[in-house]
Amino acid sequence: VIQGAMTEEYVRSTQGVFQFELSGDGGGTWYIDLKTKGGSAGFGKPPVTADVVMSMSSTDFVKMFTDKLKPFMAFKPGNSIIKSDMILTLSLEE
Repeated sequence: VIQGAMTEEYVRSTQGVFQFELSGDGGGTWYIDLKTKGGSAGFGKPPVTADVVMSMSSTDFVKMFTDKLKPFMAFKPGNSIIKSDMILTLSLEE
């Protein structure tokens, strides 16, 4: 679903690689590459070094990408951990 939502314009404007360390059902390491031409998403570590690494529950991840939880709210203390630039993280809202 995420791969289908990527556009070349969005990849060009975002220029970030996001790695998600998800806990719970469907957890594991996932990534969204919005830096490499065409973009990509998938299971495992990203093909290039991540600019943003987020740790969260798989439930919050799904809520974030179905517009039921804004990225800013997902990273309230106690919910999730983010290692990186918050401005780049907020670009995921688009």
